[in-house]
Amino acid sequence: MPTSGSFLKGADAQWKDVGEGRRMQMLCYNDQLMMLRWEFAQGAVGAPHTHPHTQTAYIESGVFDVTINGVTERLGAGSSYVVDGGVLHGAVCIEAGTMVDAFTPMREDYV
Repeated sequence: MPTSGSFLKGADAQWKDVGEGRRMQMLCYNDQLMMLRWEFAQGAVGAPHTHPHTQTAYIESGVFDVTINGVTERLGAGSSYVVDGGVLHGAVCIEAGTMVDAFTPMREDYV
């Protein structure tokens, strides 16, 4: 995975297979902010979870059922959402696609 810094060229952003139809591409980050991309196969699940970080996500492609605090919305390309720290959330991929996540502060568990 790349180290933190001001620039990261696309060719240098490596994908990591995390299993169950998902893979993650670490983009740039510093102590306060982290951005990464997720690729989901149809039917892949981002299991419901919480973390202390505030998270935003942008759906690049595909269709996802995103559940935040018990409310589910079907989101497609161009849609986005925000999750406050400590709030239960997850996603199910309806049509294969990608989303870009940003976290503040950065998630040390992903480095």
